[in-house]
Amino acid sequence: MNIFRLAGDMTHLASVLVLLLKIHTIKSCAGVSLKTQELYALVFATRYLDIFTDFISLYNTIMKLIFLGSSFSIVWYIRRHKIVRRSYDKDQDTFRHYFLVLPCLLLALVIHEKFTFREVMWAFSLYLEAVAILPQLVLLQRTRNIDNLTGQYVFLLGAYRGLYIFNWIYRYFTEPHYVHWITWIAGLVQTLLYADFFYYYFESWKNNVKLQLPA
Repeated sequence: MNIFRLAGDMTHLASVLVLLLKIHTIKSCAGVSLKTQELYALVFATRYLDIFTDFISLYNTIMKLIFLGSSFSIVWYIRRHKIVRRSYDKDQDTFRHYFLVLPCLLLALVIHEKFTFREVMWAFSLYLEAVAILPQLVLLQRTRNIDNLTGQYVFLLGAYRGLYIFNWIYRYFTEPHYVHWITWIAGLVQTLLYADFFYYYFESWKNNVKLQLPA
């Protein structure tokens, strides 16, 4: 554990709390992509297959339970909650997210650290997480009118991955034989996908205007 990983984990946790705050208190999921949330639920379900078999630390187990529970809770809210689901913009959230799943699975079958079910699923979760934000970014570009909580949620998600890159750099120089190419490349791709959003987010903050993405 180092300061960059801890900051990344807390930022990731904050992004989830911001989204749950929006959905639970305002009873609205306007501007939130169900497709992205379903992809994240799949990411965590396939990444944390070891949650009940391999104990690393109490902190690790709690974080896994939080991300698993929150991701499936958000999907349930958008799909099933009698009030929240009314605000879901199905007509705009049309990204065919299942087209992302199969290529990521095929890539995991070809490029992995070890050919076991758990390791292939771990690689799959990394590849899928790298592109899971795409439906959300497309939805924001289509709707253009982005509320503060949704904007903060996406910003915190991108910041979490950016902080993890610093974590990897730190560990590379401080830990012997620390090399994880799959994690690094997937994380870099994921961070680059946020670049355009970050630009407009900081522009809106600097000029004190409402966040809007170009169509």
